[in-house]
Amino acid sequence: MPASAPAFDLIEDAGDDRVAQWLAGRLRAALAVSAEIAVTVPGGSTPFPIFDRLAGEDIAWARVAVWPGDDRLVPEDHPASNVGKIRARLEPAGARIVPLTEDAQPPHFAVAWLGMGADGHVASLFPNTDPRADDPRPVRRLTPDPLPPEAPFDRLSLTIPALVDSDEIVFVIRGADKRKLFEAAARGETDLPVARLLRAAHRKVTCFC
Repeated sequence: MPASAPAFDLIEDAGDDRVAQWLAGRLRAALAVSAEIAVTVPGGSTPFPIFDRLAGEDIAWARVAVWPGDDRLVPEDHPASNVGKIRARLEPAGARIVPLTEDAQPPHFAVAWLGMGADGHVASLFPNTDPRADDPRPVRRLTPDPLPPEAPFDRLSLTIPALVDSDEIVFVIRGADKRKLFEAAARGETDLPVARLLRAAHRKVTCFC
């Protein structure tokens, strides 16, 4: 990893309960020093069991704004909608869910929680979209190429500058192949979107795998 890389923790064999407890602790710590906080969270299948556990934690959810890191351009009640699934799990607990729009101005995040695809994409910053660490826009409308067959839709995504504007970054990834790809990116051995984001990060990065 380059000498200029941020502090980095790799936590192995972390189940959903452990991840949820860690996130709950970070949110409570942030709320102890700020009246309100914002977090950004991923879509896909991995986070939703963790959301279910988080919703039951003792957190002052009414003081938390939750932003999806990306979303498919579909109605909220569509099965492919990230924000719809996030809302169903965390809004009953009291959180304020903020849908992405092209003109959104995301805040500074207490925690940026990210996933990573097998091709090294983060949020909807796929390799073909050439994400830039100096992107002047916080949100982009993007078309993955190739379009994932399970979700063949255009996307809205937070950009690298918006994602790294956070007190800390946490990845939750599953599988040995993804872990190897992530570690190579952290060492600066690739130029995939995840590697570009890690190079741009200036706060602590934690990866659960």
